[in-house]
Amino acid sequence: MIKRLPDSEFEIMEIIWDNPSPITTLQIMDRMDQSRNLKLQTLLTMLVRLIEKGFLTSERVGRERNYSPVILKQDYMRVETESFMSRHYINSMGGLIKTFYEGHELSPEDLQELADFLKERG
Repeated sequence: MIKRLPDSEFEIMEIIWDNPSPITTLQIMDRMDQSRNLKLQTLLTMLVRLIEKGFLTSERVGRERNYSPVILKQDYMRVETESFMSRHYINSMGGLIKTFYEGHELSPEDLQELADFLKERG
């Protein structure tokens, strides 16, 4: 079962998902938001946690460690979205759309995308 990640671990996973695998510790560090001032040791600790949670595998190559995702981004995002919908909207897509629409103006493109999606689901 895929578990929800804390924001800091999700940020690391996004970097890993959005780059070719395997990716090294230093490559991850280079792609991190520099405003966070994340120390290398903190990153290493979070990478170990992600391995323990089953999100990553790692392999030592020379003096560096390479990381590869075990869980695909789309699989995690599906679980995260289902969890969000369950917690906040009791699985009501209509409630989600209503809340979103009340807070934001939907563009014609957004409305067409939604209409196309609903037509597909029939």
